[in-house]
Amino acid sequence: MQIRKENYFVMKKILAPSILSADFGNLSDQIKLVQNAGAGFIHCDIMDGRFVPNITFGSLIVEAAKKSTTLPLDVHLMIVEPHLHLDSFLKAGADILTVQFEAVTHLDRVINQIKEGGAKAGVAINPGTPVDLLSEVLEIIDLVLVMSVNPGFGGQKFIPNAVKKIEKLAELRDEMGLNFMIEVDGGINLQTAPIVAAAGADVLVAGSAVYNSANVTETIKNFLKIINHRG
Repeated sequence: MQIRKENYFVMKKILAPSILSADFGNLSDQIKLVQNAGAGFIHCDIMDGRFVPNITFGSLIVEAAKKSTTLPLDVHLMIVEPHLHLDSFLKAGADILTVQFEAVTHLDRVINQIKEGGAKAGVAINPGTPVDLLSEVLEIIDLVLVMSVNPGFGGQKFIPNAVKKIEKLAELRDEMGLNFMIEVDGGINLQTAPIVAAAGADVLVAGSAVYNSANVTETIKNFLKIINHRG
């Protein structure tokens, strides 16, 4: 797949540590730690207690994260009525802004709002949502996020059916001559990472598997080694 650097597309697969599992008392250091270890994106999970049961953080934390890294901020809105909050996250520094398919009524409009705001636009699908429902927007989005757990909490077990979705998206991308990124989030660890990478995922989100490990730097290096087939 030929990739345009300005769209954050790269030939190597990307690890995007989720700061949801970081130590928020030392957030800046935690972000710099994964950046220095080789992470490609910083992933921010935004939950509102309505679309999902949990509540995490808002645009102020995204703004703080932006000051701590030169990496693209990959912001995932797991919230209802995301169109009401796009501007605040764009202003906070989101480089990639992803909304949940299930939470948006006017998806085309929201995608264009994100792109007009200067960010890359992503759409996430829950485990029960078929890939086919994205057929009308694949040509205008920059990223598809396949949720491999039901969103709301970190540390859940990987749902194997996500592999079929990633494979289907990779096939559609090739057939249609598109270059959207395929991202996967949920239950990603050193055992599941090579499986989703082989299926066609370009960006792997990992939270607890990175930040809860005994050695964060070594863990990231191991992730990158296995998803990019380095010896």
